[in-house]
Amino acid sequence: MLIKRHKTRVVKVGGLIIGGGSPIVIQSMVKVKTSDIEKAVKQIIDLENAGCQIVRLAVKDADDAKAFKKIKNRVSLSLVADIHFDYRLALMAIDCGADKIRLNPGNIYKKEEVREVISALKSSRIPLRIGLNSGSVKDSGSQKSGMPDKLVKSALSYIKMLEGFKFYDMVISLKASNVLDTVTAYRKIARVCDYPLHLGVTATGSPFAGTIKSSIALGALLLGGIGDTIRVSLTDNPLQEVYAAKAILESLGLRSFGPEIISCPTCGRCEVDLVKIVNNLEKRLSAMDFRLWTRPLKVAIMGCVVNGPGEAKEADIGVAFGKKYGLLFKRGKAIGKISFSKCEELLLKQLKGE
Repeated sequence: MLIKRHKTRVVKVGGLIIGGGSPIVIQSMVKVKTSDIEKAVKQIIDLENAGCQIVRLAVKDADDAKAFKKIKNRVSLSLVADIHFDYRLALMAIDCGADKIRLNPGNIYKKEEVREVISALKSSRIPLRIGLNSGSVKDSGSQKSGMPDKLVKSALSYIKMLEGFKFYDMVISLKASNVLDTVTAYRKIARVCDYPLHLGVTATGSPFAGTIKSSIALGALLLGGIGDTIRVSLTDNPLQEVYAAKAILESLGLRSFGPEIISCPTCGRCEVDLVKIVNNLEKRLSAMDFRLWTRPLKVAIMGCVVNGPGEAKEADIGVAFGKKYGLLFKRGKAIGKISFSKCEELLLKQLKGE
């Protein structure tokens, strides 16, 4: 099934294009203080190597804003300045080379302050992200309004103010900690505006629960064609956010980052340590440059003779294990036996030949 993408405007962030049907962009956030330049740069480089395309940095004070200039000179990813409470920090970050500014309508909303930021954005030709969170959305209107309606109303009010300044270079996000609130809010905003949407669920809890919540919410929206950029927010190393985002996009056929591993869940019929093989192969593949492969590839690693041969035949490269050996398949044809100990090396060798 081909997913029909929601039509949105084009917004440029550094060298990236967001919206307009462009490939969905993966974002994450630096989780050390921005003014700690060495640690920030290292984390950004690690994120880029993992497949991240845009990274956001918290700007808590003037030192953080000034750090943008030095960080910018040492990394190639597009950098977003995350601003709260003090609009003057946005002005400093713009001067220091930020590729995009994120403002929260819940704490930067005075018209003259916003006008000043927009004027600087126009002069520098960089976009704005209107970043709403359920934890800081302004409580306006009816007390009976649900969170999705509060988020959408706040977003539309902010958009109207910016459009009044003749500014249209923006991306919108409406994140709630509740999956249903998040999905509902994004669906509502997608019906009434054509600005690119950055998807995410906020304050998701533990890494395990956060990955599940994000997968459900983002998957539901992406299947409906909604979303131009995504972040999987986790209380964890930011690299895990990128890995989760890549898996979500790959599972929907929206992006390809290298070979896809198909493996069985194992049962009492499995007579090899399939978990070890799959985990080791996944680590080795994730460390390789996905641009090595010019087309999506499937690798099947199966642990028994029930579904193993069938799945292995359907994959580009596959192995179906018996008791001591596995049968190696390439494009549907059996090409020989493979031992457990040499499985990873032989599979990688076959993949590198693709």
